[in-house]
Amino acid sequence: MTTKMTPKRFAIVIDDLVRDKNLTHLEAVIHYCEHHGLESNSITRWIDKSLKEKLQYDAESLNYLPKTSRLSGL
Repeated sequence: MTTKMTPKRFAIVIDDLVRDKNLTHLEAVIHYCEHHGLESNSITRWIDKSLKEKLQYDAESLNYLPKTSRLSGL
């Protein structure tokens, strides 16, 4: 029996991939999609606010998105 994927479970799976395979969150999501034969637009319902922020940070670090201002210490 397969377990239903939830945003919380998906975030845990992605964080595990980041830690175990030394990937960015963006790379981990792509790896997950490729490994499970999923299109990237089919997993958007599993991306919660925390994971979205991590993905945005990765995209900004790689210059895929313009950098947004952040408060220091948060």
